Formats: sequence, structure tokens, C-alpha cells
Amino acid sequence: MQGSENRDEGRGTRDENNSPLATCNSQLPLSVYMITLNNDKTIEKALQSVTGWAEEVVVVDSHSTDGALDIIMKYTDKVYQFDTYDQREKYQYAQDRCKNSWVLFIDADEWLTSGIKKEIEGIVLKGTTYEGFIAGRRNIYLWREIRYGGWYPDEEIRLYKKDRGSWQGGIHAKVYVEGKVGRLRNSYMHTPYTDTAHQIRTIDRYSEAFAKDLYSSHSHFHLFNMLMRPIYRFFRDYVFKRGFLDEVPGLIIVASTMYYVFMKHAKLWEMEKKNEKKGSIQE
Repeated sequence: MQGSENRDEGRGTRDENNSPLATCNSQLPLSVYMITLNNDKTIEKALQSVTGWAEEVVVVDSHSTDGALDIIMKYTDKVYQFDTYDQREKYQYAQDRCKNSWVLFIDADEWLTSGIKKEIEGIVLKGTTYEGFIAGRRNIYLWREIRYGGWYPDEEIRLYKKDRGSWQGGIHAKVYVEGKVGRLRNSYMHTPYTDTAHQIRTIDRYSEAFAKDLYSSHSHFHLFNMLMRPIYRFFRDYVFKRGFLDEVPGLIIVASTMYYVFMKHAKLWEMEKKNEKKGSIQE
């Protein structure tokens, strides 16, 4: 599906002349951007951590229906609507809306600490020879910080010069930067799921999207992958990476990971069978 946008004459969804939003007085020439879809439970904490600090906050939504948009518009008027199944396309669209040379992206379930904000201020204001920076992410899950298993370490490029970075990949798209990349000393925070029910819903959505990526790239179902890859993830994440040290949350993480890996291959098989049935009916 091609991305489709819906906004007033290139501006956000809000009429800037009627906006009660206070003007941001921040002098930090940084654009923070994020993408959202029904993130009403987490989006406010993310926005609170960057509003009034960065000069610009850009949010790209996909017609949320849970009240998230009302929360977003309390913090920024740079709100755009963009519908697509392609995560890479949505992230790139958000980056392209930013006006500053330095950009930072966070997800709607993440937030910045004072430590990482001070470190970023020094980089943006004083200058650097690096084109981008990798940042570590601390995951909080079921009231515990996860320090082992498949979720640790967790890091990727988050801060970079807009003209040197671009989004690449499919469902798990990432930023790629042309030039030298450094590493931040401080980390940012992440609460991936509000509860296990939210986790299962997310796994269903992501396994569907991943299966569609595989199918569109002409990858074929193999029974070996559906059977053995979940088992591999158990031994890699729970045994060798010591996920068991995260106690019950660590066990839930590896079980849900195995389920996710199993289901994306099961859904690929289902898509192939549906296509075969359609072909046989037409004949």
C-alpha cells in the first residue's frame, strides 16, 4: 500500500492560528520526531520529555482512534496524518517534515532522561565530527528493568544529521547514516508494553506485517523455519544470553518471542495457501 497523507496545505492537522499551544522558547536547534498509532497510554510521557527542550517536535499519526491525537496536540502543532503499512516509509516521512539539521527520533513508548538530554545538548550546540550517534535503550517490562536475554543490549542510531541519515528496511526498519557514527554515554527509557495483553496484540500485528514482508519479497514457507527458529531463540535468549536471570519477566519474554517467530512463519504459510486456493478457483 502506498502511503497517503492528509493535512492542511502542508501543515499539521491543527489550525495554528487557533492553537492554544504555547510557543516553545527552546534555543536547542533540534527536531524530535515520532510516529504514532493508538498510543494514548504512553504518548504523553514521551512528549513531556522533549517538549520545551527541543525547538521542534514532529508527530506523524495514522488516524488514531483512542484519544492519542488529543494528547499529542496539547504538546505540538506539527502533527501530520500519514497512512501506510510500510514502517520505513512512515519514519522517513516524519524525518522529512523536520526543519533542523540535527534530528532525533523516539517512539511513542519511549522517553528521555535528563542525562541523555544534557549530553545531546552538548553535541548539538558545541559541534562534533560525527554524523550520528548510537544510543542505548533501557527496557522496563512488568515492573522490572530487563538486563539479560534477547532484549539486552538494545541500541541503535537515534541522533543524527538529517542530510546524512535515511531509513532502510521493512517492518524492523532502521536509520543508516553516511559518515562517522559515535556512541552516547547515556541511555533513554522504553516501556514496550503496558501489560501482557498489549504484548500479544502487538505480536499479532507485527507477525502479520513481517509475514507480508516475506511474502512480498518472494520468500517461501519452510517447515524447518517454523519448527526450529523458535527453539533456537529459546536457547539463544534464555540460556546463552541468560534471560532466566530476569526471573518471571524473562520467561514471559522468551515465550512470547518464540510465539512471535512461530506465528510469522505460520502466517506466511497461510498467505501462500490462500493464494494457491484463489488460483485454483479461478481455473
